Amino acid sequence: MLSAAVFAAAPAVAAPTQSASVKASVVKPLVLTWVQDLSLGNILLKPGTWSGATVSISRTGSFTCSNPNTTCSGAVRAASYRVIGSNNQVIRISAPSVTLVNQSDSSKQLILTVDSPGTVTMPNSGQQGVAFSLGGSINLSSTTAEGVYAGTFNVTVDY
Repeated sequence: MLSAAVFAAAPAVAAPTQSASVKASVVKPLVLTWVQDLSLGNILLKPGTWSGATVSISRTGSFTCSNPNTTCSGAVRAASYRVIGSNNQVIRISAPSVTLVNQSDSSKQLILTVDSPGTVTMPNSGQQGVAFSLGGSINLSSTTAEGVYAGTFNVTVDY
């Protein structure tokens, strides 16, 4: 006995089609360059028992040493950097607090709280880039050990 199988062809169904746009944004790598160190100058502590004296320089260069228990002198300046990247891009700046270590006794430290702009916008794509500054403040008391305190900024930039 012969059997024959009959297959019916399924009707053709059109597959659904959708379109999507494609876009790629290409930016230049960022180049960060140090320009100038931060300096809070020389700070003279008055005798007695006291706390809460803040000495600071803003990122715009405004210096404050107004506590009656401190006298400040010498050259002061904010730290400066230059970043190069792609035109019109917003650059995020990260600069955490800096531990300043007494160069005569490493067990003595101060914390510099950084004053950062947070972001800058690239005005061009050339070697000119854009400059930005970082300031900072330290808190002193009558028990702050004398000496030169030094530390290093850890500055990171990204798009």
